[in-house]
Amino acid sequence: MAGGMMEQVGGAVSDSVLVVSFLAAAVVLLLFTLVRHGRTQQGRLPPSPMALPLLGHLHYLIRAPPHRAFDRIIARYGPLVYLRLGPSTHCVAIGSADVARDFLKFEGSIPERPLTAVTRTLAYESAGFAFAPYGPHWRFMKRLCMSELLGPRTIEQLRPVRAAELAGVMRAAAAAAEQGGTLDMSRELIRMSNNAIMRMVASSLPGDMADAARDCAKQVAELVGAFNVEDYVALCRGWDLQGLGRRTRDVHARFDALLEVMIKTKEKERGAADEADKGGSKTKDLLDILMDAAADKTAEVKLTRDNIKAFVLDIFTAGSDTTATTVEWMLAELLNHPACLAKLRAELDEVVGKSRLVGEPDVAQMPYLQAVLKETLRLRPPAVFAQRETIEPVHVRGYTIPVKTSVFFNIFTIGRDPAWWEEPLEFRPERFMPGGAGAAVDPKGQHLHLMPFGSGRRACPGMGLAMQAVPAFLAALVQCFDWEVPSPPLDMEEEAGLVTSRKQPLVLLPTLRLSPSLLA
Repeated sequence: MAGGMMEQVGGAVSDSVLVVSFLAAAVVLLLFTLVRHGRTQQGRLPPSPMALPLLGHLHYLIRAPPHRAFDRIIARYGPLVYLRLGPSTHCVAIGSADVARDFLKFEGSIPERPLTAVTRTLAYESAGFAFAPYGPHWRFMKRLCMSELLGPRTIEQLRPVRAAELAGVMRAAAAAAEQGGTLDMSRELIRMSNNAIMRMVASSLPGDMADAARDCAKQVAELVGAFNVEDYVALCRGWDLQGLGRRTRDVHARFDALLEVMIKTKEKERGAADEADKGGSKTKDLLDILMDAAADKTAEVKLTRDNIKAFVLDIFTAGSDTTATTVEWMLAELLNHPACLAKLRAELDEVVGKSRLVGEPDVAQMPYLQAVLKETLRLRPPAVFAQRETIEPVHVRGYTIPVKTSVFFNIFTIGRDPAWWEEPLEFRPERFMPGGAGAAVDPKGQHLHLMPFGSGRRACPGMGLAMQAVPAFLAALVQCFDWEVPSPPLDMEEEAGLVTSRKQPLVLLPTLRLSPSLLA
């Protein structure tokens, strides 16, 4: 009798499992059919890999660095690829300058950067500049950026700040050289760039704040660059399966506390300043400029405290890791290509000599140094993709791109396109020298086969600062020291994230090349 009851119970359980399985399969099939029906109703979409039910193509981007996943998909399916992230989120990836140009003809239809769960928290609900919707606030902040915050006059006035932080790296390298020891250049460069950005934002702050801000900025870059399942699969929202929500809230709270200290310190300084300083005799940092704009009663847009915080966070995350990473990749590539390093040294000796330290004003007279920078930005772009979102359908190359589609310009792939670059995987700065195929190419967004700063109205406003400061940092390191890799060969693998830093620290053995008095 017990056996019969067990059989009945087992049969009932088995029947229930079959029913649940059937219903689950039916739901999946229905969703898949609805998505396919939606695709046919919206017009012809670009080619696409085979998708999974519910997840779509999300599994490609979670298991590998997104720019590498895009690169592999583009190599197989062409320079314009459609992807579905989750059940219904549309996405296209662009992998050639020609397709990028065709899209940017419709820039008015793709003016937004999509907000994710992470960026919404970190950006104070789009109160800043990077993720603000296109409109009066964004246009006001863009003008403020280009004319004041990151304009030529401000960049020049804050040059001593950058020079002082570079001097700290040089002293650390000189001390290592004197002791015959190695130096972790990754750590030194990220410290330098973060301190420089911190002091450009707020010139007088306690030293321990720079360390805290550096850690926060690194985590922000990692979080923004991660693909979060919650953004694409509604069933996963609120579960924080990847732990990104918890990390984001923690980083935001810590960064907000730092920003509060910075703003309150600045308010006290400004309140105690005498009229002469208020009149402009004192060099203003970026926080001064932002607070002046917030206090301007005639300004077309009134900046709030959250606007100021969000913009400062934008500057930290956009300008710290990217600067350090670019200098680091430049130095690593030169060490792997001794002939290129010798050419740069020869140019330094000719233009600057050995009796003074190279500086930012020398960069304009050093075409090979600029070529090294451009080639590094082509091969190792710090920001590997630029993202936009459509606000209306875009008809391009015979395809219809729906509203609310994420558009990824895969800068990594575009810079390695063999249609534009001969031997695209080789490090060859000579291609940007007079007579080279890239001699006339400018990386500021006009030539789309080299767009490390993006292009169009959403291009990085800090590109002028980067093109001036980054090569000067590298030039000083090459001028003053010989660098040796203690355990060759040098590992060139990259880390996953919004900023493609090196996976392994760049640990080098420095030898002083010029007089120590130049580093004093």
